[in-house]
Amino acid sequence: MKLNILFLLYKAKTNSTGKCPVRCRVTYNNKRKEFSTGQFINPQSWLSKQQAIKPEEPDSDLIETQLSLIRTNLTQAFLFLQVRGSDFSVDDIYKQYKGETPKKEFGVMEVYNLHSARIKKLIGIDIQMVTYTKYIESGRHLQSFIKHKYKKKDIQLKALKRSFIEHYEYFLKTEKKLQQSTLNKAIQRFRRVIRYAVAEDYLAKDPFMLYKAKRVKKEVLFLSPEQLKKLEETSFKIKRIQQIKDMFVFCCYTGLGFKEMVNLKKQNITTEFDGELWLNIYRNKTTRSYKLPLLPKAKEIKDKYDDEASEYVFPRMSNTKFNAYLKEIADVVGIEFNLTHHIARKTFASTVLLFNNVPMEVVSRLLGHSKLQTTQESYGKVVEKRISLEINKLKDSG
Repeated sequence: MKLNILFLLYKAKTNSTGKCPVRCRVTYNNKRKEFSTGQFINPQSWLSKQQAIKPEEPDSDLIETQLSLIRTNLTQAFLFLQVRGSDFSVDDIYKQYKGETPKKEFGVMEVYNLHSARIKKLIGIDIQMVTYTKYIESGRHLQSFIKHKYKKKDIQLKALKRSFIEHYEYFLKTEKKLQQSTLNKAIQRFRRVIRYAVAEDYLAKDPFMLYKAKRVKKEVLFLSPEQLKKLEETSFKIKRIQQIKDMFVFCCYTGLGFKEMVNLKKQNITTEFDGELWLNIYRNKTTRSYKLPLLPKAKEIKDKYDDEASEYVFPRMSNTKFNAYLKEIADVVGIEFNLTHHIARKTFASTVLLFNNVPMEVVSRLLGHSKLQTTQESYGKVVEKRISLEINKLKDSG
């Protein structure tokens, strides 16, 4: 990180008087910058090692004074940039020497924090608080990586290369022990920050241009018709456990996410154009509203809780506590995989809808997905399984 200043002759440009232009080469951080000094010297009089002119050369004192002034001004520019504190390049040293104001160079974490401050103002407008907190968490991972890899708090944004992303991905996998799907989310958030930097002209080139995240194929877990039936028929003497079971089954027939379930108010259930009861749902994750008809089984459970003196349909609790009770329920019913609330939503899409030949487009609407592609990617295998079952039925009947 030392500054080296070297004067050298450009002999290829010797003029008619036999003198060569003197150039200045500045080297910093293994990068060079050359420029003309405006001085000319007879090559026979130049002492390269001593960086000096033979005394007998005419105007040698004046030329050496000019070269010394250039060296002094370059050193002052270098010291000024050092005192300023942020990273800089050899081009920045030259610009400072010329009296030009160097363009502000942003750091990676500096831009990440700018982006976080920007989206914080969108909480409750375009994004949820949980989205913001995930950006903050991913920012901590990025900060840890920079400190681990570069032994610094921050590095220059313009220094980013494709290799940075690969090293960051490896760090998240080996040091933070993140699963591929969680890792992909952290990288995705960083990618959005970089797009913001490019859009704001803080960065000329997107290092993510040729990057492709590793896809994770997750098996969709849901209750089979037999498991769902057994769960419905199982009763529990402890009131709280029975409530959890009822709420879970309700979601198996409505597909509600946990927040939508606990925040469901009685006023959200209305009689619609067909004379039937419908749920009016606001999906927190996609910040979209949608409607879905109340199936008989769901209506039966809803009616069971109508007498409760509350504006909410069900008792309110945390997701953690809800899932803890579900583990006990799973043991009693004989469900061997880890039962969580989200499996109710998967069961609604798979067992209740797709296995009963409801079209994918309708399933997507009833789940409140913002894109049909989301539904297709998640439940494509379920459709294939359903097709396989139907084909086997045809084979058996033939």
